[in-house]
Amino acid sequence: MKQPGQINAENKEFTDECHTIMNAVSDTLYVVGGKWKLMIIIAMARGNNRFSELQKQVKGISARVLSSELKELELNGFIVKKVSVGYPVLIEYELLPYSHTLEELVGAMTRWGIQHRAKIKSERSSGGKRE
Repeated sequence: MKQPGQINAENKEFTDECHTIMNAVSDTLYVVGGKWKLMIIIAMARGNNRFSELQKQVKGISARVLSSELKELELNGFIVKKVSVGYPVLIEYELLPYSHTLEELVGAMTRWGIQHRAKIKSERSSGGKRE
């Protein structure tokens, strides 16, 4: 039985299922794509809720980009910005329950990334032979 997203080499025409799959992947990439969004969510899941903590944990991200990514994550319902009145003003970001819908995706990406890194490392150490 063919799984959703499985490549069928015999039938090259696009079916409604193909369009559905491509639209779903496109939507996913639009919402969580790019270099930083999932990294920010992973850092927040580990308890880093302040801007400075996030910038320190997500290596290489600039303050401008972090600010922009946090706004997009908020617009898409993954996080909420909490501002506590007082002196000094304390701004924290909190993951919303919807962010947990990404756990399966992050798990799959983690497994694939580990596998891919091992493959590349193995190929380099064996002189570039491909399997």
